[in-house]
Amino acid sequence: MNTLTAAERVAVARHPQRPNITDYINGLFTDFFEQRGDRFSREDPAILGGVALYHDRPVTVIGTRKGKTGEESIRCNFGMPSPEGYRKALRLMQQAEKFHRPVITFIDTSGAYPGLEAEAKGQGEAIARNLFEMSRLTVPVISIITGEGNSGGALALAVADRVLMLENAVYAILSPEGFASILWRDAARHEEACGLMKLTAPDLMNLGVIDGVIPEPEGGAHTNPVQALREVDRALNRHLTALLKSSDLPAARYRKFRKLGVPGKEEA
Repeated sequence: MNTLTAAERVAVARHPQRPNITDYINGLFTDFFEQRGDRFSREDPAILGGVALYHDRPVTVIGTRKGKTGEESIRCNFGMPSPEGYRKALRLMQQAEKFHRPVITFIDTSGAYPGLEAEAKGQGEAIARNLFEMSRLTVPVISIITGEGNSGGALALAVADRVLMLENAVYAILSPEGFASILWRDAARHEEACGLMKLTAPDLMNLGVIDGVIPEPEGGAHTNPVQALREVDRALNRHLTALLKSSDLPAARYRKFRKLGVPGKEEA
């Protein structure tokens, strides 16, 4: 898989049968109890979250949900959360802080929903509030980018002590199509944009933007979900064990994000 181009990795990251948040919850956690609603407006299915046990330790799990079938994708707005989704995620993280539970997020989104209604309800403020509040959490926070991680819609769940990426996931300021439209006014040049954006896991590891790359089975995580989940479990357990021994996580998190772009980190 190391021979794939950036554009090919984007295609793999978008494969509709890649393991999603529901697969990770069912495969890695037990006793999951879903919590719904933002306590302000409504339930947003684009974000799934709740309390679970991870290796017998209580944790809070939150993730974006794209859906695998047409009907499910429509219900989940194709994984593009509205303000209600980010406020729900924040509510769960604040609850985790109160009860001293680590927070684990799974990210796979093309971005926050940009519709007029979402903007009217405070999409920008909801994302900004998450960035602010996540930076102050005293519990361990681990974010795993499993497919696409685009724009503030992804970052709103990724202010973490450890940001990990699956080998063929991508993480960027916006989609390659959006990048090409802005730079060249031609979305058809999106494959060219992929090569310029430095959005692949190896690129971001070299730049110091992420903290670990999780290997995938040959052909992508969707070709062997059991093996993919095993690799995620191995990396997640190792990083969580280390973070639980750390002190003053907010200060360390602050220093981490202040040093973004420094090369030379090791793989997960």
